Amino acid sequence: MTLALLLLACLLTCAGQIAQKYAVEGWRGADTGVAHKLRSPWLWLALLCLGLGLLVWLLVLQRLEVGIAYPMLSLNFVLITLVARYLFKESIDRRHWMGVGLVIAGVILLGQQA
Repeated sequence: MTLALLLLACLLTCAGQIAQKYAVEGWRGADTGVAHKLRSPWLWLALLCLGLGLLVWLLVLQRLEVGIAYPMLSLNFVLITLVARYLFKESIDRRHWMGVGLVIAGVILLGQQA
């Protein structure tokens, strides 16, 4: 159950970050005011996902030590890298992929303690 909550917190956080990206992409090049930006559905989706992610994160912290739980959020780097590459068509160099591999290895090592 704890692992499922941790993964859910990661997924919600990543979804929120993706929604943020879509929100700001919609604002690019437009000279609009704050009121227009506040009407962006992507912005509200981002706030919803990040808010739910925070609530799930609090449940995770009730079950795991912060020294174990927090480094597990590094999975966000992995997920966002994959999204950047395949959804937003951003180029990711070899050094970045090596870093992602190290993050995955670290999460696996820490996961064995949980």
